[in-house]
Amino acid sequence: MTGRTLPGGYRLADLKGDLSGGLVAGVIALPLALAFGVQSGLGAAAGLYGAIALGILAAALGGTRTQASGPTGPMTVVSASVVATAIATTGSLEAGLGIALLAFLCGGVLQILLGLVGVGRYVKFFPYPVVSGFMSGVGLIIIVLQLWPFLGSASPKSPSEVFTRIAEPIAAVNWSAVMLGAITVAVFYLFPRVTKAVPAVLVALLTGTLVAVAGRLDVPNVGAIPNAIPAVQVGQILSVSPEHYVLVMGFGITLALLGSIDSLLTSVIADNITKTKHDSRRELIGQGIGNSVAAVFGGIPGAGATKGTVVNINAGGTTRLSGVVHGLFLLAVLLGLGRFAAYIPLSVLAGLLIPVGLSIIDYKGLRHLARIPRADAAVLLIVMAMTVFGNLIHAVAVGVVLASILFMKKMSDLTEANSHVAELTDEPWADEEKTLGAHPGQIYIKHMYGPLFFGSASRFQDMAGAIDASAAMLVIRMEEVPYVDQSGLYALEHVALDLRRRGAELALTGVREQPLAMLRDLRIVPDLISEDLVFADMESLSAWLTRRRATTRQNERSNVAIGVT
Repeated sequence: MTGRTLPGGYRLADLKGDLSGGLVAGVIALPLALAFGVQSGLGAAAGLYGAIALGILAAALGGTRTQASGPTGPMTVVSASVVATAIATTGSLEAGLGIALLAFLCGGVLQILLGLVGVGRYVKFFPYPVVSGFMSGVGLIIIVLQLWPFLGSASPKSPSEVFTRIAEPIAAVNWSAVMLGAITVAVFYLFPRVTKAVPAVLVALLTGTLVAVAGRLDVPNVGAIPNAIPAVQVGQILSVSPEHYVLVMGFGITLALLGSIDSLLTSVIADNITKTKHDSRRELIGQGIGNSVAAVFGGIPGAGATKGTVVNINAGGTTRLSGVVHGLFLLAVLLGLGRFAAYIPLSVLAGLLIPVGLSIIDYKGLRHLARIPRADAAVLLIVMAMTVFGNLIHAVAVGVVLASILFMKKMSDLTEANSHVAELTDEPWADEEKTLGAHPGQIYIKHMYGPLFFGSASRFQDMAGAIDASAAMLVIRMEEVPYVDQSGLYALEHVALDLRRRGAELALTGVREQPLAMLRDLRIVPDLISEDLVFADMESLSAWLTRRRATTRQNERSNVAIGVT
């Protein structure tokens, strides 16, 4: 039986592991989905709806075989910002619900487009300090926003308000809520020391809830969740006024980019554990479809969940069925046990989310702040501060731009340090000695290392302009130049024009394919630099110079003979 394969290629041997992996992942996802739903501002039901739609569809249609998807910390932080902005714009949650759901839908559709154009392969170019600062900032936001519920009060939507108004929950502290939150945190951390056979997050949820029910404690609760398939919210989405489309699109872009990064990072983790290779295009398409459907049913968006994915794999999940089972389990809970969620205290959910926030913080990156380059440390701290107290997408954008500028500065400094303009009499390379002997003091050489791009173009022009006016030729050795951009091309053009005005020549040796093609496309070769002056190597240049010198001497002798005659 274990060797049997069903139509479509599914092996029955994988069924047991997929069922166990999906069920365990679903058990872990349940309390987190409820907690993230509450934090989003749309209620626990919205978290569960999103977890079901995304869990089933992203697993079935995505590109990572063992991915368990649902609401995640980073996506929930953005979702909460969307909801808060929608409420502030319209005056109430009911009026602003359409804006929030349309933003969620827009994010899902944009994710599909990102998958179709293959943008997933570019995620690897995100600098580590930007990712580290963002994730640490998100972790801090989750922790900070749970401080008020932990004390028994409803939390503001922004971290800055949590601190500026912290006197309010302290003055009205609910000690029963604090006790339940503390019990939840303690169980979350201590129960794994007893056994890891049962997920600690579920035990912590049940323990805190049972203590509240048994003790009849007066604490804020989640409230009832409908135990039925949610109604579609197309009417709400279509009711959004065009004047809000710009706002919706901005949040949609944020959700699409963040959801894509979050999911693909989890896919990489799954690849490392299972020794497989995910399909980034298909993964983003699957995530986008899942988030789009979640929005239509009033659910919050999510992404590939690292914890759920790892648990799924460790529990035996090997195919897409495991992720589908994880989503179907949550659907069964909604239909059968949704009404019991009303008894879950909000402080218990806060006790679950605070450890989640702590786990998201990148302690490794923060621990090494004093040892890493100061530029990287500055980017990390700036992104983290902007994430906590500003706009999340602005934080990432500023971080990427700042990191790119600092990288270009670093590459420019390296190019300057490793490049020089020198007369051949000053420590020539071995293959330059022949030319040195034949043309003393007439030729300068510039040895180039690394790409000639906008970060190094200006310095290149300055150094080339420092060549002695008596020089007859500048030779640029480009054997170590793999790439030239538009700025670099114009810098070469500037040098060629300057030399032409002086009556000197510019020769190139060892030009690689990309730089040579660009020089020809812009007609710098042959309009400013003759094809005759583009050489494969220094030996070819030396031979050309020898032939030209011989020709010049012959012409001089001929002219002398004619004059004598």
